[in-house]
Amino acid sequence: MMLSQARSACLALLGIAALALPVLGQGADEADRLVVGLTVEGPIGPAVQDYVERSLETADADRAELVVIRMDTPGGLDSSMRGIVKSITNSPVPIASYVAPTGARAASAGTYILYASHIAAMAPGTNLGAATPVQIGGLSPPTPPGKDEGKQEGKADKDADAAESGNAMQHKIVNDAVAYIRGLAQLHDRNADWAEQAVREAASIPAAEALKLNVIDIVATGMGDLLAQADGREVEVQGEPRTLRTAGALIRQIEPDWRSRLLSVITNPNVAYILMLVGIYGLIFEFSNPGAIVPGTVGAISLLLALYALQMLPINYAGMGLILLGVALMIAEAFAPSFGVLGIGGVVAFVIGSIILMDTQVPGFGIDISIIITFAVLSVLVFVFVIGMAIRARRHPVVSGLDELVGGTATVLADFQGSGSVNIHSETWQASSAEPLQQGQRVRVTGIDGLTLRVEPLDSSTRE
Repeated sequence: MMLSQARSACLALLGIAALALPVLGQGADEADRLVVGLTVEGPIGPAVQDYVERSLETADADRAELVVIRMDTPGGLDSSMRGIVKSITNSPVPIASYVAPTGARAASAGTYILYASHIAAMAPGTNLGAATPVQIGGLSPPTPPGKDEGKQEGKADKDADAAESGNAMQHKIVNDAVAYIRGLAQLHDRNADWAEQAVREAASIPAAEALKLNVIDIVATGMGDLLAQADGREVEVQGEPRTLRTAGALIRQIEPDWRSRLLSVITNPNVAYILMLVGIYGLIFEFSNPGAIVPGTVGAISLLLALYALQMLPINYAGMGLILLGVALMIAEAFAPSFGVLGIGGVVAFVIGSIILMDTQVPGFGIDISIIITFAVLSVLVFVFVIGMAIRARRHPVVSGLDELVGGTATVLADFQGSGSVNIHSETWQASSAEPLQQGQRVRVTGIDGLTLRVEPLDSSTRE
């Protein structure tokens, strides 16, 4: 009897354990799954590219199930966008781009990144599109059909040729962007026709309509909702199908580290511009006053940081040349005053060079006009007035030291012939004279022998 009861109890425990093991295994499996979260806000540039690329490497090393890039961007640089797209398409970890929170957008470069991702998601109240490439070098947007009708027939042939050349360049840029985004759409079977419309016509679309037109895959109210909808979806990663298991996964947010933050600061065009000018001015002051140390040290560091930042930004070298020419002309005005001609020319060259320095019209990558004007005024004050005053001061006669005594007037303190004492600048000096001198007589200093002044009478009849 007792043996039968014990056997029944053991069987019951084994049954409970058998039922519990799948649940426990599922809980442990969920705990092992990791979802990495990234945040991209603001213009897309070199700092954002560096942050995304290194975070994807970290996610791969940690064997993450999914990387979610939460985006709110007005667009950015084409080179940085293409770098991010390459990292996404070559990533061994699935990527979900999520336009959030409500009110966010994925415009221009953000649209390309969304199309490149394995899962494209948006929060309600967000939009994407307006992916027409911003022209570089001052090109205007593509001309709609019929816009040129009614132009005056007397326009010069060279203007027509220039317009035709500009339109050809515009068509090249737009067609390249269209081919690029259609290729990204075909990777994940998304609406390629609307993608082309977003490039050619700068079309934009809200989240609900984007889902309806197969532009995106998911409309999610939050991260939890996104992971719940993504769970069980099949995506293609590096040519192989993979089923996502994201329900209940651990979410770990990766924030930009000190390197990404530093890169974000110095690649801001305004900061890079200021660093460049501080570096140039610091080195000029160091060369004009050797041994000051501080201006040279600060200038060298600032200039190296500026050059590192500028080589990652789309700069116009003609603008850089005009800035350097402007600085040189303002320095020349200080050395050789030209009634303001060199100074005014320097200011004009400096301002024009600063305005065209950034060879792009992408939002967030221009130099603020107030900073340009401020540095133009400071440059005039520093080079024309401060350095000019220092140069003029060097040209003035010496007003201190032994050399200043030569040519000065002294007074004889007591009668002497050959050597005696004189008073000059309230100081008593030994003096020598070839002529006899009398007390109170005024004499001129003609030279110095060691600490003895050579003097000669100004007027033998003059007495004090």
